[in-house]
Amino acid sequence: MTSFADRASLATALDEVDYLVDEGLSTSLFLAQAIRQPLLLEGEPGVGKTTAAKAMAAVIGGPFLRLQCYEGVSAAEALYEWNYSRQLLSIRLAEAAHEKVSATDLFTEDYLLDRPLFQAVRHPGPAPAVLLIDEIDRADDEFEALLFEFLGEQSVTVPELGTFRAVVDPIVVLTSNRSRELHDALKRRCLYHWIEFPTVERTARIVRRNVAEAAEPLVTAATAFVHLTRTLDLDKPPGVAEAIDWVSALHALGVTQLDDDHARATLGAVIKTPDDLRTVNDALAADELTVERSA
Repeated sequence: MTSFADRASLATALDEVDYLVDEGLSTSLFLAQAIRQPLLLEGEPGVGKTTAAKAMAAVIGGPFLRLQCYEGVSAAEALYEWNYSRQLLSIRLAEAAHEKVSATDLFTEDYLLDRPLFQAVRHPGPAPAVLLIDEIDRADDEFEALLFEFLGEQSVTVPELGTFRAVVDPIVVLTSNRSRELHDALKRRCLYHWIEFPTVERTARIVRRNVAEAAEPLVTAATAFVHLTRTLDLDKPPGVAEAIDWVSALHALGVTQLDDDHARATLGAVIKTPDDLRTVNDALAADELTVERSA
């Protein structure tokens, strides 16, 4: 188990697992660890929100648990559900043995199937679990209300068994791409941090960590080009993840110096909608965006 006494030591540890943070993000992650208040991370897709939780698990030493949210995600998928097939088997075995089975016999911890939130509460430690509740904005409004007890009290109530409180308070990170506004009640239970797109220099450092074999001129030019595309009116501006994918694709093609032909041929690795591809190609044709300017 590892705990961090200050922001700087956490930032250093995150750097060692190749997750580079600025002062604001390292402070927010440190506080999530220090006071065990859930942390809500928002920002454009691809800025490293999900990776932040994974990196925290790596440096803390506890298990990484993930709840991927989507429209219609249910309490059974997030909290717990009963193992109905095992309950049915117990009933049949009891009937075969001419024994009586009551509801209290069937609704015990032996028949519970733990889902991510319940797993985080029941994790025995010593290192805390790191729970990622990913893309909470994709879930229904009602699902947010299911999280309030867990986020506010680090506990889960099972009506048949009572309330389970965390053995070791988990570190909880929620992410949102702001596809809808979240409820104030959820925000009040969380620390908050907005992750900006990193500067071109920091993007290049991140790309070098992830594609270490790529040529330095390629990394410099490609990350600068990605940064410039964000000045265009794009539906989905490329993030750090797309920059890494693009440099990986270019390197796989043997490219060491970015040029116009290779840039156009591989734009699908970094630009992900037809309208955005058209916008970038039009900007290249009109010299509003050039590879040379980004080199």
